Parts: sequence; C-alpha cells; structure tokens
Amino acid sequence: MSGTLFVCATPIGNLNDITPRVLQALQSADLIAAEDTRGSIKLLNHFDIHTPMVSYHEYNRFEKAEELIGRLRQGKNIALITDAGTPAISDPGEVLV
Repeated sequence: MSGTLFVCATPIGNLNDITPRVLQALQSADLIAAEDTRGSIKLLNHFDIHTPMVSYHEYNRFEKAEELIGRLRQGKNIALITDAGTPAISDPGEVLV
C-alpha cells in the first residue's frame, strides 16, 4: 500500500496562523520534507512536533524526489513544507507533487 504525501501550507508570518489539519499531518507523518530544515525546526519546536525531517530544496529536488517517492511506495506518509507558504507555488515541491 502506498503512503500519503501531505502538501502542507505553513504560516507566512505568525506561527499560530497554521491550520489544525496541517498540525495533525506534521504530527502523524513518518517524515517531513522541508525546504530549509533550519527554519522549519522553529515551527516544529513551537508546536512540540518531533517528526524526523529531511531537506528538500531547489538544489536537491530531483534526486531527493526519487528517494521520497520510494518511501511513499513503501507506505510511508510524508509531509511536504516550505519556509512559508504552500509547496510548489514559487517554492520547491513541483517535482515531488
């Protein structure tokens, strides 16, 4: 059975502008693919989320997409986030989505 890719919009300014559904996805995912793990850790720490995270950005998007698709095929659930906003809209993510 294939896993699920959650395309998660993150707050542009105030961290508390995140939706409950995105918080649930981040907490329940097996892995978070983040544009910049250094920035995303602030969001995760703010909400006490400890899901493992990998870097997925403009410069590794092709090779990392293959790896992430492999994990999805193995049944893993992955949450895709960017620094601020929605993945694949002026941000990395279009290759994976």
